[in-house]
Amino acid sequence: MPRFVLALLLPLVTALLVSTAPLNAQVAATAGPDLAAPPAPFQLAQAPTQNQAQPPRRAAAKPAPPSYGEMKDKYNKWTIGLAAGLYEGAGTRMASELAKALQDDENMRVLPLLTSGLFGNIYDLLYLKGIDIAIVNGDILEHFKTSEESGVVTQRINYIANLYVGEVHILVRPEINSIQDLAGKVVNFNTKSSATGYTGPIIFDRLGIKIIPNFDPHLKAVAEMTQGNNVAAVAFVSSKPLSQFQKSFPPGFKFIPVPYNNKLADLYLPSDLTPQDYPQLVPAGTRVETVAVPTVLAAYDWPQDNDRHRRMVRFIDMLFERLPTLQQTAGNHPKWKELSLAGQVPGWKRYPPMQKRLEAAQAELTASVNNNGAIAPDINMARQVARGMSSDPKEQERIVREFMEWAKTRRQ
Repeated sequence: MPRFVLALLLPLVTALLVSTAPLNAQVAATAGPDLAAPPAPFQLAQAPTQNQAQPPRRAAAKPAPPSYGEMKDKYNKWTIGLAAGLYEGAGTRMASELAKALQDDENMRVLPLLTSGLFGNIYDLLYLKGIDIAIVNGDILEHFKTSEESGVVTQRINYIANLYVGEVHILVRPEINSIQDLAGKVVNFNTKSSATGYTGPIIFDRLGIKIIPNFDPHLKAVAEMTQGNNVAAVAFVSSKPLSQFQKSFPPGFKFIPVPYNNKLADLYLPSDLTPQDYPQLVPAGTRVETVAVPTVLAAYDWPQDNDRHRRMVRFIDMLFERLPTLQQTAGNHPKWKELSLAGQVPGWKRYPPMQKRLEAAQAELTASVNNNGAIAPDINMARQVARGMSSDPKEQERIVREFMEWAKTRRQ
Protein backbone atom coordinates (compact mmCIF):
# COMPACT_ATOMS: atom_id res chain seq x y z
CA MET A 1 0.00 0.00 0.00
CA PRO A 2 1.38 3.47 -0.86
CA ARG A 3 2.77 5.39 2.06
CA PHE A 4 0.52 8.35 1.57
CA VAL A 5 -2.55 6.09 2.05
CA LEU A 6 -1.22 4.72 5.34
CA ALA A 7 -0.57 8.26 6.48
CA LEU A 8 -4.21 9.15 5.84
CA LEU A 9 -5.67 5.98 7.52
CA LEU A 10 -3.68 6.15 10.78
CA PRO A 11 -5.30 9.38 12.17
CA LEU A 12 -8.74 8.12 11.09
CA VAL A 13 -8.42 4.77 13.01
CA THR A 14 -7.07 6.51 16.08
CA ALA A 15 -10.00 8.92 16.16
CA LEU A 16 -12.46 6.03 15.77
CA LEU A 17 -11.01 4.07 18.75
CA VAL A 18 -11.11 7.13 20.98
CA SER A 19 -14.79 7.80 20.19
CA THR A 20 -15.99 4.20 20.96
CA ALA A 21 -14.19 3.81 24.35
CA PRO A 22 -16.94 5.59 26.43
CA LEU A 23 -19.65 3.41 24.83
CA ASN A 24 -17.81 0.18 25.78
CA ALA A 25 -17.43 1.33 29.37
CA GLN A 26 -21.18 2.15 29.61
CA VAL A 27 -22.18 -1.28 28.27
CA ALA A 28 -19.86 -3.01 30.73
CA ALA A 29 -21.28 -1.05 33.66
CA THR A 30 -24.91 -1.84 32.87
CA ALA A 31 -24.42 -5.49 31.87
CA GLY A 32 -22.70 -6.58 35.06
CA PRO A 33 -19.52 -8.45 35.69
CA ASP A 34 -20.50 -11.59 33.77
CA LEU A 35 -21.00 -9.81 30.48
CA ALA A 36 -18.09 -7.48 31.03
CA ALA A 37 -15.62 -10.25 31.71
CA PRO A 38 -14.00 -12.08 28.84
CA PRO A 39 -15.34 -15.55 28.15
CA ALA A 40 -13.69 -18.35 30.01
CA PRO A 41 -11.65 -20.75 27.99
CA PHE A 42 -13.54 -23.88 26.85
CA GLN A 43 -12.75 -27.03 28.90
CA LEU A 44 -13.76 -30.66 28.48
CA ALA A 45 -15.61 -32.24 31.45
CA GLN A 46 -13.68 -35.09 33.05
CA ALA A 47 -14.52 -37.70 35.73
CA PRO A 48 -12.54 -36.94 38.88
CA THR A 49 -9.67 -39.26 39.56
CA GLN A 50 -9.26 -41.16 42.85
CA ASN A 51 -6.55 -38.81 44.01
CA GLN A 52 -8.58 -35.71 43.24
CA ALA A 53 -9.99 -34.06 46.44
CA GLN A 54 -13.75 -34.40 46.89
CA PRO A 55 -15.89 -31.51 48.15
CA PRO A 56 -16.84 -31.99 51.86
CA ARG A 57 -20.33 -33.38 52.54
CA ARG A 58 -22.65 -31.48 54.80
CA ALA A 59 -23.60 -33.26 58.07
CA ALA A 60 -27.29 -34.11 58.43
CA ALA A 61 -29.13 -31.56 60.50
CA LYS A 62 -29.87 -32.79 64.05
CA PRO A 63 -33.54 -32.79 65.06
CA ALA A 64 -34.46 -30.10 67.50
CA PRO A 65 -34.74 -31.34 71.12
CA PRO A 66 -38.30 -31.60 72.46
CA SER A 67 -39.63 -28.50 74.09
CA TYR A 68 -40.52 -28.27 77.78
CA GLY A 69 -44.20 -28.44 76.89
CA GLU A 70 -43.71 -31.59 74.80
CA MET A 71 -41.78 -33.29 77.61
CA LYS A 72 -44.45 -32.31 80.11
CA ASP A 73 -47.19 -33.82 77.93
CA LYS A 74 -45.13 -36.99 77.41
CA TYR A 75 -44.69 -37.60 81.14
CA ASN A 76 -48.30 -36.85 82.02
CA LYS A 77 -50.16 -38.47 79.13
CA TRP A 78 -50.70 -41.91 80.68
CA THR A 79 -49.93 -41.25 84.35
CA ILE A 80 -52.36 -42.34 87.09
CA GLY A 81 -52.12 -40.99 90.65
CA LEU A 82 -52.85 -43.52 93.42
CA ALA A 83 -53.46 -42.52 97.06
CA ALA A 84 -52.04 -45.59 98.86
CA GLY A 85 -52.02 -44.98 102.62
CA LEU A 86 -49.59 -45.14 105.52
CA TYR A 87 -46.17 -46.67 104.94
CA GLU A 88 -46.81 -49.63 107.29
CA GLY A 89 -50.15 -50.65 105.76
CA ALA A 90 -50.83 -53.56 103.40
CA GLY A 91 -52.37 -51.10 100.93
CA THR A 92 -49.08 -49.29 100.44
CA ARG A 93 -47.25 -52.52 99.65
CA MET A 94 -49.94 -53.61 97.20
CA ALA A 95 -49.97 -50.16 95.59
CA SER A 96 -46.23 -50.43 94.98
CA GLU A 97 -46.62 -53.90 93.45
CA LEU A 98 -49.50 -52.68 91.29
CA ALA A 99 -47.40 -49.80 89.98
CA LYS A 100 -44.53 -52.14 89.14
CA ALA A 101 -46.76 -54.66 87.34
CA LEU A 102 -48.56 -52.04 85.23
CA GLN A 103 -45.45 -50.02 84.36
CA ASP A 104 -45.22 -49.80 80.56
CA ASP A 105 -42.79 -47.01 79.70
CA GLU A 106 -44.80 -44.21 78.14
CA ASN A 107 -48.03 -46.23 77.87
CA MET A 108 -48.91 -46.50 81.56
CA ARG A 109 -47.40 -45.23 84.78
CA VAL A 110 -48.99 -45.53 88.22
CA LEU A 111 -47.62 -43.21 90.90
CA PRO A 112 -48.40 -44.44 94.46
CA LEU A 113 -48.56 -41.71 97.10
CA LEU A 114 -47.95 -42.15 100.81
CA THR A 115 -50.84 -40.48 102.62
CA SER A 116 -52.27 -39.98 106.10
CA GLY A 117 -54.26 -43.23 105.84
CA LEU A 118 -57.14 -45.04 104.15
CA PHE A 119 -59.75 -42.77 105.67
CA GLY A 120 -58.01 -39.64 104.44
CA ASN A 121 -57.57 -41.20 101.00
CA ILE A 122 -61.22 -40.58 100.18
CA TYR A 123 -60.65 -36.84 100.58
CA ASP A 124 -57.50 -37.04 98.46
CA LEU A 125 -59.58 -38.74 95.77
CA LEU A 126 -62.20 -36.01 96.01
CA TYR A 127 -60.00 -32.94 96.19
CA LEU A 128 -56.27 -33.56 95.60
CA LYS A 129 -54.97 -32.71 92.12
CA GLY A 130 -53.51 -35.65 90.22
CA ILE A 131 -55.24 -38.41 92.23
CA ASP A 132 -57.40 -40.75 90.12
CA ILE A 133 -57.66 -43.85 92.31
CA ALA A 134 -57.34 -44.57 96.02
CA ILE A 135 -57.32 -47.45 98.47
CA VAL A 136 -60.10 -46.85 100.99
CA ASN A 137 -62.09 -48.70 103.62
CA GLY A 138 -65.30 -50.30 102.42
CA ASP A 139 -67.14 -48.89 105.45
CA ILE A 140 -66.17 -45.32 104.55
CA LEU A 141 -69.64 -44.71 103.08
CA GLU A 142 -71.01 -44.93 106.63
CA HIS A 143 -69.24 -41.65 107.35
CA PHE A 144 -70.73 -39.90 104.34
CA LYS A 145 -74.31 -40.70 105.26
CA THR A 146 -74.26 -37.57 107.42
CA SER A 147 -71.50 -35.64 105.63
CA GLU A 148 -71.91 -32.61 103.40
CA GLU A 149 -69.94 -34.47 100.71
CA SER A 150 -72.57 -37.22 100.62
CA GLY A 151 -73.90 -36.25 97.18
CA VAL A 152 -70.59 -36.07 95.33
CA VAL A 153 -69.32 -39.27 96.96
CA THR A 154 -72.44 -41.17 95.94
CA GLN A 155 -72.30 -39.86 92.38
CA ARG A 156 -68.57 -39.77 91.65
CA ILE A 157 -66.75 -42.28 93.88
CA ASN A 158 -67.09 -45.86 92.58
CA TYR A 159 -65.22 -49.09 93.23
CA ILE A 160 -62.96 -50.90 90.79
CA ALA A 161 -62.39 -54.01 92.89
CA ASN A 162 -62.61 -55.42 96.38
CA LEU A 163 -58.84 -55.36 96.68
CA TYR A 164 -58.49 -57.30 99.91
CA VAL A 165 -59.98 -57.49 103.38
CA GLY A 166 -58.33 -55.92 106.39
CA GLU A 167 -58.74 -58.00 109.51
CA VAL A 168 -59.42 -56.29 112.83
CA HIS A 169 -56.58 -57.07 115.26
CA ILE A 170 -57.08 -56.11 118.93
CA LEU A 171 -53.93 -56.74 121.00
CA VAL A 172 -54.49 -56.54 124.75
CA ARG A 173 -52.53 -56.67 128.00
CA PRO A 174 -52.59 -59.84 130.16
CA GLU A 175 -55.44 -58.68 132.42
CA ILE A 176 -57.88 -58.30 129.49
CA ASN A 177 -59.69 -61.49 128.41
CA SER A 178 -62.60 -60.28 126.27
CA ILE A 179 -63.69 -57.26 124.29
CA GLN A 180 -66.23 -56.43 127.03
CA ASP A 181 -63.34 -56.10 129.52
CA LEU A 182 -62.21 -53.00 127.60
CA ALA A 183 -65.22 -50.97 128.76
CA GLY A 184 -63.97 -47.78 130.41
CA LYS A 185 -60.35 -48.42 129.38
CA VAL A 186 -57.99 -46.74 126.90
CA VAL A 187 -57.94 -48.32 123.44
CA ASN A 188 -55.58 -46.88 120.85
CA PHE A 189 -56.74 -46.58 117.22
CA ASN A 190 -53.69 -45.06 115.54
CA THR A 191 -54.15 -41.60 113.99
CA LYS A 192 -57.66 -40.37 113.21
CA SER A 193 -57.09 -40.36 109.46
CA SER A 194 -55.97 -44.00 109.40
CA ALA A 195 -58.15 -47.00 108.57
CA THR A 196 -58.15 -48.09 112.20
CA GLY A 197 -58.88 -44.56 113.38
CA TYR A 198 -62.13 -44.69 111.47
CA THR A 199 -63.20 -48.35 111.70
CA GLY A 200 -62.23 -49.06 115.31
CA PRO A 201 -64.64 -46.62 117.00
CA ILE A 202 -67.51 -47.79 114.72
CA ILE A 203 -67.06 -51.39 115.88
CA PHE A 204 -67.03 -50.52 119.59
CA ASP A 205 -69.96 -48.16 119.15
CA ARG A 206 -72.05 -50.77 117.33
CA LEU A 207 -71.23 -53.38 119.96
CA GLY A 208 -72.28 -50.94 122.68
CA ILE A 209 -68.93 -50.98 124.49
CA LYS A 210 -67.92 -47.54 125.83
CA ILE A 211 -64.17 -47.20 125.78
CA ILE A 212 -61.75 -44.28 126.03
CA PRO A 213 -60.52 -43.81 122.44
CA ASN A 214 -56.94 -42.75 121.89
CA PHE A 215 -55.34 -41.72 118.59
CA ASP A 216 -51.58 -41.92 119.03
CA PRO A 217 -49.34 -43.50 116.38
CA HIS A 218 -49.19 -47.26 116.83
CA LEU A 219 -45.50 -47.43 117.71
CA LYS A 220 -45.92 -45.01 120.58
CA ALA A 221 -49.04 -46.75 121.90
CA VAL A 222 -47.48 -50.23 121.77
CA ALA A 223 -44.43 -48.95 123.64
CA GLU A 224 -46.66 -47.47 126.36
CA MET A 225 -48.70 -50.66 126.51
CA THR A 226 -45.65 -52.86 127.10
CA GLN A 227 -44.19 -50.51 129.74
CA GLY A 228 -47.31 -49.78 131.80
CA ASN A 229 -51.06 -50.29 132.08
CA ASN A 230 -52.22 -46.87 130.89
CA VAL A 231 -53.11 -48.28 127.44
CA ALA A 232 -55.14 -51.49 127.71
CA ALA A 233 -55.32 -52.37 124.02
CA VAL A 234 -54.26 -51.35 120.54
CA ALA A 235 -56.44 -51.99 117.52
CA PHE A 236 -55.05 -52.51 114.02
CA VAL A 237 -57.14 -52.85 110.87
CA SER A 238 -55.07 -54.23 108.01
CA SER A 239 -54.52 -57.35 105.98
CA LYS A 240 -52.93 -60.25 107.85
CA PRO A 241 -50.24 -61.17 108.52
CA LEU A 242 -48.83 -57.91 109.89
CA SER A 243 -45.09 -57.83 110.54
CA GLN A 244 -45.67 -55.80 113.73
CA PHE A 245 -47.23 -58.86 115.37
CA GLN A 246 -44.74 -61.46 114.21
CA LYS A 247 -42.25 -60.59 116.93
CA SER A 248 -42.16 -61.51 120.61
CA PHE A 249 -44.32 -59.67 123.15
CA PRO A 250 -44.26 -59.83 126.97
CA PRO A 251 -45.97 -62.91 128.47
CA GLY A 252 -49.76 -62.72 128.55
CA PHE A 253 -50.16 -60.36 125.58
CA LYS A 254 -52.72 -61.74 123.14
CA PHE A 255 -55.43 -61.06 120.58
CA ILE A 256 -59.03 -61.06 121.75
CA PRO A 257 -62.06 -62.13 119.64
CA VAL A 258 -64.33 -59.64 117.89
CA PRO A 259 -67.76 -61.27 117.49
CA TYR A 260 -69.41 -61.32 114.08
CA ASN A 261 -73.12 -60.65 114.64
CA ASN A 262 -76.06 -58.71 113.22
CA LYS A 263 -74.67 -55.48 114.66
CA LEU A 264 -71.70 -55.68 112.31
CA ALA A 265 -72.89 -57.89 109.44
CA ASP A 266 -73.98 -55.05 107.11
CA LEU A 267 -70.48 -53.57 106.96
CA TYR A 268 -68.02 -56.33 107.77
CA LEU A 269 -67.13 -59.91 106.95
CA PRO A 270 -66.30 -62.82 109.28
CA SER A 271 -62.63 -63.78 109.55
CA ASP A 272 -60.07 -65.16 111.99
CA LEU A 273 -56.44 -64.98 113.14
CA THR A 274 -54.52 -68.26 113.25
CA PRO A 275 -51.21 -69.62 114.57
CA GLN A 276 -49.97 -69.65 110.97
CA ASP A 277 -50.54 -65.90 110.88
CA TYR A 278 -49.11 -65.11 114.33
CA PRO A 279 -47.30 -68.02 116.01
CA GLN A 280 -46.18 -65.79 118.90
CA LEU A 281 -49.67 -64.59 119.83
CA VAL A 282 -52.12 -67.33 118.80
CA PRO A 283 -51.57 -70.73 120.51
CA ALA A 284 -51.29 -73.78 118.29
CA GLY A 285 -54.59 -75.51 117.66
CA THR A 286 -56.67 -72.39 118.31
CA ARG A 287 -58.02 -69.49 116.30
CA VAL A 288 -59.20 -66.00 117.22
CA GLU A 289 -62.54 -64.96 115.75
CA THR A 290 -62.64 -61.47 114.30
CA VAL A 291 -64.20 -59.38 111.54
CA ALA A 292 -62.69 -58.01 108.35
CA VAL A 293 -63.21 -54.73 106.53
CA PRO A 294 -63.41 -54.78 102.70
CA THR A 295 -60.58 -52.66 101.36
CA VAL A 296 -61.63 -51.06 98.10
CA LEU A 297 -59.69 -49.81 95.11
CA ALA A 298 -61.86 -46.77 94.38
CA ALA A 299 -61.91 -44.42 91.41
CA TYR A 300 -63.18 -40.95 90.71
CA ASP A 301 -65.67 -41.15 87.85
CA TRP A 302 -64.45 -38.43 85.52
CA PRO A 303 -66.74 -37.28 82.67
CA GLN A 304 -66.20 -39.32 79.52
CA ASP A 305 -64.84 -36.36 77.55
CA ASN A 306 -62.19 -35.73 80.20
CA ASP A 307 -58.59 -36.72 79.54
CA ARG A 308 -58.38 -38.45 82.93
CA HIS A 309 -61.29 -40.72 81.99
CA ARG A 310 -59.30 -41.81 78.94
CA ARG A 311 -56.34 -42.69 81.17
CA MET A 312 -58.55 -44.67 83.52
CA VAL A 313 -59.98 -46.76 80.68
CA ARG A 314 -56.44 -47.81 79.77
CA PHE A 315 -55.67 -48.50 83.45
CA ILE A 316 -58.64 -50.90 83.63
CA ASP A 317 -57.53 -52.72 80.48
CA MET A 318 -54.00 -53.13 81.81
CA LEU A 319 -55.27 -54.30 85.21
CA PHE A 320 -57.05 -57.19 83.47
CA GLU A 321 -53.99 -57.90 81.35
CA ARG A 322 -51.45 -57.83 84.18
CA LEU A 323 -53.47 -59.49 86.98
CA PRO A 324 -51.76 -62.87 86.34
CA THR A 325 -48.39 -61.12 86.76
CA LEU A 326 -49.48 -59.67 90.10
CA GLN A 327 -50.70 -63.06 91.27
CA GLN A 328 -47.72 -65.08 90.09
CA THR A 329 -44.75 -62.82 90.88
CA ALA A 330 -42.72 -64.28 93.74
CA GLY A 331 -42.67 -62.05 96.81
CA ASN A 332 -45.87 -60.15 96.00
CA HIS A 333 -48.50 -59.80 98.71
CA PRO A 334 -50.45 -63.08 99.07
CA LYS A 335 -53.73 -61.16 98.89
CA TRP A 336 -53.26 -60.78 95.13
CA LYS A 337 -53.96 -64.50 94.73
CA GLU A 338 -57.35 -64.04 96.40
CA LEU A 339 -58.39 -61.08 94.28
CA SER A 340 -61.43 -61.48 92.03
CA LEU A 341 -62.07 -58.60 89.66
CA ALA A 342 -65.69 -59.71 89.53
CA GLY A 343 -66.11 -59.45 93.31
CA GLN A 344 -68.74 -57.07 94.64
CA VAL A 345 -68.66 -54.55 97.49
CA PRO A 346 -71.94 -54.09 99.42
CA GLY A 347 -73.33 -50.59 99.19
CA TRP A 348 -70.97 -49.48 96.42
CA LYS A 349 -71.50 -48.78 92.72
CA ARG A 350 -69.01 -50.38 90.33
CA TYR A 351 -66.88 -47.99 88.26
CA PRO A 352 -68.55 -47.78 84.79
CA PRO A 353 -65.42 -48.58 82.69
CA MET A 354 -64.81 -51.56 84.98
CA GLN A 355 -68.38 -52.72 84.50
CA LYS A 356 -67.99 -52.50 80.72
CA ARG A 357 -64.73 -54.45 80.84
CA LEU A 358 -66.33 -57.19 82.94
CA GLU A 359 -69.25 -57.40 80.53
CA ALA A 360 -66.78 -57.74 77.66
CA ALA A 361 -65.03 -60.56 79.53
CA GLN A 362 -68.34 -62.29 80.13
CA ALA A 363 -69.18 -61.92 76.45
CA GLU A 364 -66.08 -63.97 75.66
CA LEU A 365 -67.70 -66.84 77.52
CA THR A 366 -70.22 -67.34 74.72
CA ALA A 367 -68.95 -69.38 71.80
CA SER A 368 -71.56 -68.33 69.26
CA VAL A 369 -75.14 -67.24 68.76
CA ASN A 370 -77.10 -69.17 66.14
CA ASN A 371 -79.92 -67.86 64.01
CA ASN A 372 -82.51 -68.81 66.61
CA GLY A 373 -80.74 -66.83 69.30
CA ALA A 374 -79.71 -69.91 71.27
CA ILE A 375 -76.34 -69.64 73.03
CA ALA A 376 -73.89 -72.52 72.83
CA PRO A 377 -71.58 -71.94 75.80
CA ASP A 378 -68.01 -73.21 75.66
CA ILE A 379 -67.11 -74.48 79.13
CA ASN A 380 -63.39 -74.38 78.36
CA MET A 381 -63.62 -70.75 77.27
CA ALA A 382 -65.60 -69.98 80.44
CA ARG A 383 -62.92 -71.48 82.64
CA GLN A 384 -60.14 -69.71 80.76
CA VAL A 385 -61.76 -66.30 81.25
CA ALA A 386 -62.58 -67.12 84.88
CA ARG A 387 -58.90 -67.84 85.51
CA GLY A 388 -58.10 -64.39 84.17
CA MET A 389 -60.54 -62.83 86.62
CA SER A 390 -59.42 -64.69 89.76
CA SER A 391 -56.75 -67.15 90.86
CA ASP A 392 -58.96 -68.59 93.61
CA PRO A 393 -60.33 -71.97 92.35
CA LYS A 394 -63.57 -71.52 94.30
CA GLU A 395 -64.12 -68.08 92.82
CA GLN A 396 -63.33 -69.38 89.32
CA GLU A 397 -65.95 -72.11 89.67
CA ARG A 398 -68.48 -69.58 90.95
CA ILE A 399 -67.92 -67.36 87.88
CA VAL A 400 -68.28 -70.33 85.54
CA ARG A 401 -71.39 -71.56 87.35
CA GLU A 402 -73.06 -68.15 87.19
CA PHE A 403 -72.34 -67.91 83.48
CA MET A 404 -73.75 -71.37 82.78
CA GLU A 405 -76.91 -70.49 84.69
CA TRP A 406 -77.21 -67.28 82.71
CA ALA A 407 -76.69 -69.15 79.44
CA LYS A 408 -79.40 -71.62 80.44
CA THR A 409 -81.94 -68.82 80.92
CA ARG A 410 -81.09 -67.41 77.50
CA ARG A 411 -81.86 -70.75 75.86
CA GLN A 412 -85.30 -70.99 77.46
